Amino acid sequence: MPTHQEPLDHLDFNPHQPCRGISTNIEDYFQTRRQFLSRMGMGLGALSLANIIDPHNLVAGDGAGKLTAGPLTPRPTHFPAKAKSVIHIFAQGAPSHIDTWDPKPSLSRLSGKTITGGEIGLGSPFSFSKYGQSGLEISEVFAKTAAHADDLAVIRSMWTDIPAHEVATVFMNTGSLRIAKPSMGSWLVYGLGTENQNLPGFIALRGSGLPPGGATNYQSAFLPGVYQGTSINTQAPSVAQMIQNIRNTYVSKGEQRRQMDFVHQLNEIHAQNLQRDAALETRLESYEIAFRMQTEALDAFDINKESEATRTAYGIGASGGGGGAKGPSETGKQLLIARRLVERGVRVVQVWHNGWDHHQQLKTRLAQKAGEIDQPLAALISDLKQRGLLDSTLVIWGGEFGRKSSRDRNGYDDPGRDHNAKAFSTVLAGGGIKGGTVHGSTDEFGSASIQDKVHPHDLHATILHCMGIDHTKLTYRFNGRDFRLTDVAGNVVKPILA
Repeated sequence: MPTHQEPLDHLDFNPHQPCRGISTNIEDYFQTRRQFLSRMGMGLGALSLANIIDPHNLVAGDGAGKLTAGPLTPRPTHFPAKAKSVIHIFAQGAPSHIDTWDPKPSLSRLSGKTITGGEIGLGSPFSFSKYGQSGLEISEVFAKTAAHADDLAVIRSMWTDIPAHEVATVFMNTGSLRIAKPSMGSWLVYGLGTENQNLPGFIALRGSGLPPGGATNYQSAFLPGVYQGTSINTQAPSVAQMIQNIRNTYVSKGEQRRQMDFVHQLNEIHAQNLQRDAALETRLESYEIAFRMQTEALDAFDINKESEATRTAYGIGASGGGGGAKGPSETGKQLLIARRLVERGVRVVQVWHNGWDHHQQLKTRLAQKAGEIDQPLAALISDLKQRGLLDSTLVIWGGEFGRKSSRDRNGYDDPGRDHNAKAFSTVLAGGGIKGGTVHGSTDEFGSASIQDKVHPHDLHATILHCMGIDHTKLTYRFNGRDFRLTDVAGNVVKPILA
């Protein structure tokens, strides 16, 4: 990646482009006996070179003419940035913006009456209050998070293309409605590497089931497999069950390292005469990361090493919040693990908080769901701030689309809201974000975004910007064309930047 002093206007970032003037092909340093003998005319210098150069230091280029130690090695940014890591809390199911972050008093006055489009309006059953010096209006269901109002930026003018859960969820994570593309987390690790080589750069914390769209949401697609998200079931009752088979009790670490090095060397020799196999390369990188995880993974996921006061702040019981039904304890467990991971240098942590699809029983079900995340989210922001990590950690909360301002048309006795792609809210805090900020607006009923509209491509461009990346220059060539997270669109939402 270009250094800060280089003329960025003339450089595209691609950390896997060939190094200028230096071979990055490890085949150049491994030869079969027959190939070696046939090349003896090159001189005996190759013998000493093979002993000096460690092939693990020659597996990738940084795009600026320098060899790096591996595909996850940290790389410089396009420009200086505060944020170094991301915690993305995905509220899957499409939370109602009207009942959380976007107050609509006009709708409340007309609740039960006909509004625009001939539908019956449904005012929010929750009250909104102003918080902090900024006077940010927030629903009572987020009263604890609201204590950090002056750290929050609320985008009230989000919109997306299709109000279908699976499609919109994958779109919010990958920027693609059609073909399989890399997830945002994969792009970030591809562009920046990660600070801790003993843990994956991108970790997805989920419950026992997969989200709509499955692993596509944290896949690397056509990017090298080393950049895909590592999915962890946090509902497992113990750390050992969360990360199964992470330690080998039969073979010493030294012997494992020797075996790994031998397999890498065999693979490189084999690759001299045959095309590289992406699936095989991915598997070898997975083995390598799994081997290195033995050093830190079990410790990073063990929240029982935190003080009782910290666990209580996150809403976690004395048991450490093991398995069972999702609740404040389980969600708090996920967010505390997320903090422990970014503290250890993991680049991207995604937390899946499912269950926001409220077509009926809006008052009861939304209050319950918000209650699962409100205290843990407030604790996360406080914890990051106390540890000096909030400025370097970008925290994001939001779903895949919003809800309608009318009663669900199915006619439930205790109604909720139907899907709405035209309006929803996303909340950001931390690295590079101007707190106490509201950006954009919806109409008087919250039916559609009308001012300073923000599309998922714009949100992705903004997140990359907070991490020091120009979204137009983070590209990867695949099938004869350059791809990027934001496709051919996306504008940075500058008013919410500090």
